[in-house]
Amino acid sequence: MTHVAIETVIMAPLLILQIFLLPMVATTMTSYWTDNSRQVAVQDTANQLAGVIQQLYISLNTKEVLNGTIRWTSTLPTEVVSYPYNVSASLHTSLGSNSSKILILQVKLRVAGNTATTSVAFGSNVLWNEESVFESDSSTAAIEVQKKSDGTLSFSFK
Repeated sequence: MTHVAIETVIMAPLLILQIFLLPMVATTMTSYWTDNSRQVAVQDTANQLAGVIQQLYISLNTKEVLNGTIRWTSTLPTEVVSYPYNVSASLHTSLGSNSSKILILQVKLRVAGNTATTSVAFGSNVLWNEESVFESDSSTAAIEVQKKSDGTLSFSFK
């Protein structure tokens, strides 16, 4: 009978520990998985938007396209994992001698706070309105590109 008492003394604390430890570990793992999947979704949205901007640049940076303004109305989802997002951008000149420009896009979920960054490479003939912000849940969310007579392409979020 002494074996039963020793087993009870050893097993009872282990069972109580498991009662508290299992939900804590499960919650931590679920939270980690949710945050990672949300981060992947935000990065995917950033990459899609960068692809659209790159395509606009490639399409309009030809002599065949006349001066004027084009507006791409967003076809991206208004929410990423049930959260609306904002996109801001900043244009930087590369350090190399070719004077190309790099657009850094930053997508941020408004409530969750997840952020993803991506970049787009341009030639030297690009301007960007850095004060413009893309708001995903806006009914007028768009990218506007103005081609000027000197071949300069001026981009902005609307």
